[in-house]
Amino acid sequence: MAKKGKKLVEAAKKVDREQLYGAEEAIALAKETSTTKFDATVEVAFRLGIDTRKNDQQIRGAVVLPNGTGKTQKVLVFAKGEKAKEAEAAGADYVGEADFVQKIQQGWFDFDVVVATPDMMGEVGKLGRVLGPKGLMPNPKTGTVTFDVTKAVQDIKAGKVEYRADKAGIIHAPIGKVSFDNEKLIENFETIFETIQKAKPAAAKGTYMKSVNVTTTMGPAVKIDAANVVIKK
Repeated sequence: MAKKGKKLVEAAKKVDREQLYGAEEAIALAKETSTTKFDATVEVAFRLGIDTRKNDQQIRGAVVLPNGTGKTQKVLVFAKGEKAKEAEAAGADYVGEADFVQKIQQGWFDFDVVVATPDMMGEVGKLGRVLGPKGLMPNPKTGTVTFDVTKAVQDIKAGKVEYRADKAGIIHAPIGKVSFDNEKLIENFETIFETIQKAKPAAAKGTYMKSVNVTTTMGPAVKIDAANVVIKK
């Protein structure tokens, strides 16, 4: 069993593990108990009452956070002709065709998100076994397979977050950095919370949001009272 650091142990003492905190209080507490010297990521974890073995209960999508994530994403776009020019103009870090397929097959991964136009998916499909396990395969559900490459690239650069329920029905999503103002983190949290709420499958039975936790990189988890989250508009 891994030994917990002294700082983390001390930070954890400030959090009541049995208490459900309001979203604003939880986020403030997560920031307060951050133990890293670097600007840690603030992340939310949703444990959902869904059966991911069933196709009609799988949840996957993307949302643009109003205040970004604090991280600049490197975007690779597979496109040709005019669409390649559009991608470059929109700010894509890399744009190409078969040349990038070959680079990736040789072990190159200097990018965070992959976008592809539908006519390029034949080429990109060759990378399924490489990109799939890393969660990098373009997908229409997350808006990364599209002819509107300008919007796709701009959304990613603006703070687009992809989310996907794992086998246990848990979704992890970043909502910013510890250096963010509390108000910006709360606004980002409310955006992702509302998005996950609306994504509830019609076939899901019982309690949908079983638990919601906010945490920072290497920091203790703080439980949020999901039943009383109020979305301010």
